[in-house]
Amino acid sequence: MKIRIAVAVAALAVFSAPSHAADKIKIGFVTTLTKAPAIIGKHMQDAVELALDHLDRKIGGLPTEVVYKDDEFDPEIGKLRAEELVKRDRVDFVAGFIWSNVLLQARHAVLRSETFLISSNAGPHELAGKECSPYFFSTSWQNDQTPEAMGKYLNDNAVKRVFVISPNYPAGKDMVAGFKRAYKGETSGEVLTPWPQHNDWSAEFARIRAINPRPEAVFAFYPGGAGINFVKQYAQSGLKELIPLYTVFTTDSTTLRAQGDAALGIQSTMFWGPDLPNETNAKFVGDFKKKYGYIPSFYAAQSYDSIMLIDSAVRAVKGKIEDKDAVRAALRRADFKTVRGFMRFNTNHFPIQNFYLQEVVKAPDGGFDTRIKGVVLNAHADAYGKECPMKW
Repeated sequence: MKIRIAVAVAALAVFSAPSHAADKIKIGFVTTLTKAPAIIGKHMQDAVELALDHLDRKIGGLPTEVVYKDDEFDPEIGKLRAEELVKRDRVDFVAGFIWSNVLLQARHAVLRSETFLISSNAGPHELAGKECSPYFFSTSWQNDQTPEAMGKYLNDNAVKRVFVISPNYPAGKDMVAGFKRAYKGETSGEVLTPWPQHNDWSAEFARIRAINPRPEAVFAFYPGGAGINFVKQYAQSGLKELIPLYTVFTTDSTTLRAQGDAALGIQSTMFWGPDLPNETNAKFVGDFKKKYGYIPSFYAAQSYDSIMLIDSAVRAVKGKIEDKDAVRAALRRADFKTVRGFMRFNTNHFPIQNFYLQEVVKAPDGGFDTRIKGVVLNAHADAYGKECPMKW
């Protein structure tokens, strides 16, 4: 009996001992590093490395290791990589994720382990509403937010009829839902195309051309390589001269070089741009271009902020990352200088932030870039936050 009591007391002492600061921080970062969308993953990985440079390669002042995992543009592989990070690599934080379908598959392994998951891009509505988690944060946006800004812009400019087209996967559906939530005019038609196999839009363009009365605009969401092909084919079909194309996440520095003149003049909405005028962004963009020789995309900007957010939390808890409640409270404060200039977290851990109108223009070097034209939405929160049961 005395032996059993002694063991019990010893065990209790272990669990009730004061927390001690970690001596190292380990971050798992999941993105696409092979196959067609690898350019997006490169932007994200490069931004993480730049953030570490700016932090002297230390998170919260502690030596740091980042373990990169390639999801291979496949939800099942992304799920496997997330499990490896938590179970084998025993990381302290997981970040990254481009694709909503990959994140939705991979999240359970991370969140069940009570490891903080910071999405650097994907923002499915499920994680913003009833399935929000005290261990999930986003440094990007909820999928519906950016197209809501475009819907408002078209309202403000009295565009009465719009044709809507997007890929048929979780993010594509969210983009359409967000646009239609905000847009008050008539939807002349709506198409969700297969993802990611669809590469020829001639049938869809013929359908748009045949609509009477003609749509006054086309709204499209096609990221990465799909966006390159879509924009080029839209111009080649002759539709660009007849119906203005408005997009989200389709014309950026991962796609503009390949899109070329076909993208010139296309307007989009976005929470960030390389020309956003604040000191943090100027340093980020300038140092990124100096280190890598190209202009960072919004994927890079979000990934940079992911690392800075984690750093702010580890600093706030003085390295005592096993105190999950304290880490969560520090993450919620978002006490760091973001490249977007302004951001705070909603109760569902998605950003409240500004959204801007951008236009593709000729760059001084003869290439193409985007320029911010003005603010569309100020301090905009997503539509699902009220469904999230978290209160703080």
